[in-house]
Formats: sequence, C-alpha cells, structure tokens
Amino acid sequence: MNEKIDIRDIFRFLPHRYPFLLVDRILDFEEGKKIVGVKNITVNEPFFQGHFPGAPVMPGVLILEAMAQTGGVLLLRNVPDREKKLIYLAGINNAKFKKPVVPGDQLKMILEVTKIKSKFCQMKGEAFVNDEKVAEAEYLSTIVDIEEIERRDDKK
Repeated sequence: MNEKIDIRDIFRFLPHRYPFLLVDRILDFEEGKKIVGVKNITVNEPFFQGHFPGAPVMPGVLILEAMAQTGGVLLLRNVPDREKKLIYLAGINNAKFKKPVVPGDQLKMILEVTKIKSKFCQMKGEAFVNDEKVAEAEYLSTIVDIEEIERRDDKK
C-alpha cells in the first residue's frame, strides 16, 4: 500500500466531474484488494443549499456515492481500455449511517474487495470522520462497455 493518487489521476480513472465527483484524493491503495480515499466537505458543496438550510448535513446517499466512486478507482485503475468502460452500481446492502457529516469534515472512505466474479465485484465500505465511523455499506458493482450501452440505446 502507500501509493497516493491525486485528483489528476482520479480524473483518468473516473468519468465523474463537478459537481458529482465525490472523491478528492486516494491515500492508500492495494491492487485489487483495498483503497482509502478522502472527500473534503466544504460549505460550498451545492447540496448544502437545500440539505438543510441553517443546519447543513451531507445527504446519506452522497456518502454512499462517495464510497462507491472510491471503490470505482480501485476497480478501474488497471482495467485495459478503461476509458471505454463504466462501473454501474448493481446493489447496496446493509447501509447504515451513524453520525452526520457536516461542512469542515474530511470524509475518509475505506473500501475492501470481498468477492470478484466475472464482471461483478462485491465490496465492503466504511466512512469515517476523525476516526469515528459515520457510515458503512456493502456494494455490488459491474463493469460495462460504453459501446454496449450505446448499442442498446440505438435499438430504442
């Protein structure tokens, strides 16, 4: 581990962009096994305008998405022709939220692969602020070819 990945590299691995890119840096990485990423939570995040005015809290679904994107970096990092692939979230199980995430927090996300089979991957994710667990979930993801999606759309 101990391989740091900065935002320029994340742009190469994920198709997400502002305002929906929810991982700022990868702190640690173990090929095909584990990844540790961070998202710096600022008051300027667009979702805070409506969630909730006067008492901003990061929506739980975006915490889950931030963890999923971090896992996406792990899964796509060494995939050949990754610019022609997307990772789709196929399922989330046992999601739990333990504490609110607010402006000024740094969300640290740890994702570990629990099973890989063909194009599917299961991961366990945990999110922390100041070493206190704020959320956890289990993920099922699949890698798809962008060309498959385009062909499917052309048939409509």
